[in-house]
Amino acid sequence: MKRSRFARRTKQTPDTEALIHCATQLSLSGSRLEDAFWEHRLQGIIDRLLRGQDEAALNAALDHLYASGGRAYDELADLVESCAESHHHPLAGSGAGQDVLLFAAPVLAWSRYAIPSGTINAELLAMLRVQLQAHVFAADVHFGLADFMFSPDQLPQSYCETAALREKLAKAALHGRDTRLDPVQMPETMNFLSDTRYLIGVVCAASGAPLFRWQETDGSRNEALKQWRNQGGEVLRGLLPACAFDALLPQSFHAAIREADRASRPYSLRSAVAFLQTTLNVPAANLRAVVAPYYDRQLEEYRIGFTLGDTVEVIHGVVWPLLEHEDEAVDLPGQIEAVLREAGVREVMVLDHRFPLEYCDDCGAPLYPNPEGEPVHAELPEAEEEAMPRHLH
Repeated sequence: MKRSRFARRTKQTPDTEALIHCATQLSLSGSRLEDAFWEHRLQGIIDRLLRGQDEAALNAALDHLYASGGRAYDELADLVESCAESHHHPLAGSGAGQDVLLFAAPVLAWSRYAIPSGTINAELLAMLRVQLQAHVFAADVHFGLADFMFSPDQLPQSYCETAALREKLAKAALHGRDTRLDPVQMPETMNFLSDTRYLIGVVCAASGAPLFRWQETDGSRNEALKQWRNQGGEVLRGLLPACAFDALLPQSFHAAIREADRASRPYSLRSAVAFLQTTLNVPAANLRAVVAPYYDRQLEEYRIGFTLGDTVEVIHGVVWPLLEHEDEAVDLPGQIEAVLREAGVREVMVLDHRFPLEYCDDCGAPLYPNPEGEPVHAELPEAEEEAMPRHLH
């Protein structure tokens, strides 16, 4: 999840000023004990703002610290994310209480048809619980899932929304139960050739106890991922018919979203090559890729247009967005070219002049670079276009 923030005028309140002060002091701290002091103070303010749905105060502090530079922004952003996705629930009559964590299990998928999202039936939900308990979570946890396969459009869009979802799921998860969500209240999902789907839930454990399998003495993060892909993948197949997919490691909500954002970029390129090979019945070596940078106020993304051989018509396109801490100094064209060549594309043309961040006036689709250095609409041959989602990604 990209953390870059656009400059905007925000009014500083006493809460905003307190956040800025504590985050700045935390960034200057010289000991773990002082860290703990400022973190505790910050967490108290953040928790109160999240409960009060005061997103504006959080964003005002983050905007100010982002513009100022330095470590204070990252310190505050990390703590806001942590408070939104996790909480300590005291238990009546017990001093220990329970730590609860909102988690996500991302799945990268591509299909010529619409990638499913929406309500998960009870049988598949029960099977997912079995696989998560066996391969992902520690032995003594309670957890609960939302009975919904989320698309990116349906994820919480703010810290306060994230905290509210965590609290809603935690009420059931503390008792090892799942939560039913009303699909009518969910935003619509846009259809892309390649996209991400998410299982979301809350996991609970006694304070200080392990939450995940790899926190146990005989556990391994790599082994957990391997087993989740192999065993959990068989269950996910029932949720994603007619799709190729790759399950990523379930982990804390914001870390999972960021990992999915990173992994989805090369996955989208490989998916595009595979799609064009199967749809047009051509080898990858017959495709040409044109890579170009697209700017708004700054470099925002690279777009890749695909052509057949030496033709100039762009038949498909992929967006490679910039993520946190990436800018023009990062060799993203080199990374893109490496993925394309690994997928079998022999001819990769990298353009170095700036393209404006433009979209089609009629359908809103991105405009992609052609070999002549022009931003154009991607158009499949007419015989193949009817089988495609409206929006290409």
